Amino acid sequence: MAQGATLMVQGTTSDAGKSTLVTALCRWLSRQGVAVAPFKPQNMALNSAVTADGGEIGRAQAVQAQAAGLAPHTDMNPVLLKPNSDTGAQVIVHGRAVTSMNAVAYHDYKRVAMQAVLDSHHRLSARYAVVMVEGAGSPAEINLRAGDIANMGFAEAVDCPVILIADIDKGGVFAHLVGTLELLSPSEQARVQGFVINRFRGDLALLEPGLDWLEARTGKPVLGVLPYLHDLHLEAEDAIDVRQSEKRGERLKVVVPVLPRISNHTDFDPLRLHPQVELTFVGPGQTIPPADLIVLPGSKSVRSDLAHLRAQGWEAAIQRHLRYGGKVLGICGGLQMLGGEIADPLGLEGAPGASQGLGLLELDTVLEADKQLRNVRGRLALEDAEVGGYEIHAGVSRGAGLARPAVYLADGRSDGALSEDGQVLGTYLHGLFETPAACAALLRWAGLREVAMPDYHALRERDIERLADLVEAHLDCTRLRQLCGLPA
Repeated sequence: MAQGATLMVQGTTSDAGKSTLVTALCRWLSRQGVAVAPFKPQNMALNSAVTADGGEIGRAQAVQAQAAGLAPHTDMNPVLLKPNSDTGAQVIVHGRAVTSMNAVAYHDYKRVAMQAVLDSHHRLSARYAVVMVEGAGSPAEINLRAGDIANMGFAEAVDCPVILIADIDKGGVFAHLVGTLELLSPSEQARVQGFVINRFRGDLALLEPGLDWLEARTGKPVLGVLPYLHDLHLEAEDAIDVRQSEKRGERLKVVVPVLPRISNHTDFDPLRLHPQVELTFVGPGQTIPPADLIVLPGSKSVRSDLAHLRAQGWEAAIQRHLRYGGKVLGICGGLQMLGGEIADPLGLEGAPGASQGLGLLELDTVLEADKQLRNVRGRLALEDAEVGGYEIHAGVSRGAGLARPAVYLADGRSDGALSEDGQVLGTYLHGLFETPAACAALLRWAGLREVAMPDYHALRERDIERLADLVEAHLDCTRLRQLCGLPA
């Protein structure tokens, strides 16, 4: 069977724009009728998505799948690492958690992981004309080069060309590009077919002498310069996006405590972008300000994050918030924190043991080996509003509080709990603010009187289209088509 072409985007640093460029190229090719699939060999992130085949992949690859007009699939991100400590991570292969290990042990495991990567790539390249690959971090991390499966190790294994992208907004863009190239082996240097400079502001004429020098110095072309795109929203792979747009009129104050192992913080992007919500992320050493709604987010290490919450004095702030009539919402790990005991007898997220939760909902949780992975739809207990979302959790919760569910699911199950006084709500559903009706019902519950209903999915689609427009306007599309094995 004929195999499709593969093109890889690597970056000089984390957050250079790899995810953004792969998203843009997927939509650019899709608009031309080219069958394209995104691919990231190895991802390290706590933001994940549930796929059509019932597995788990990085959130960025789910967005890239949308750009390509596809349903997310586990082959698009065959290896996902979800850190649960400073030195260890849960290892997810082909969408399923297989083990947890520290960095040293994972280094030895890479041979197994590489086979999973190559198997997934082979399946995708048999089905699609182009596989658009995103690297991880930088290919010039000397300590990580041995056994690499995320950058040049993968590119060499499948013999694909590479584009190198750098962020000029960070400063030192020419040093980043030339330095990265210098640290590669001769065969890897030859694999780099050109550069893309990202997030440029100003007059391009002032940059052109530098571009000429770069091409002369390296012998490689600059494929284009992408301008800084204001108000761009793509779900972040890991870093929390704290940008705020200008908002007027009545605003609901929402506070999210940032936990050390916060997961799926993309849950809050619809709130950050909502014209009537003032969203504040509260970090270590900060006090929780007056708010209408406090949201406890998901966590990859619930018991240790709960201990951190208490050490910051946030438990007392939550109790005070409730005494003054405020609302509290817990999502996934946040739901578990709102209940009674949280038990981890198998040591899935740390040392085996149990912790006492905040006691605001009548439920206890036990972490079990089999992770629950589902895309779901249903209706909120609030206003019977339509809701959609996804479940990614190892915890199983039981207790009398579940008799007052937060969500009635279409598959006949119920989810979460709503306290008797109506002040505390907990759910396992990530993404619940993305459904306009559910978002509006939750904001009304929290105290907002007249609620606008922006379409979050339409906003994301708009920005994907804007990115594809930038490719057409600012990159060498003839050369890009050649690198994708397509007629110029």
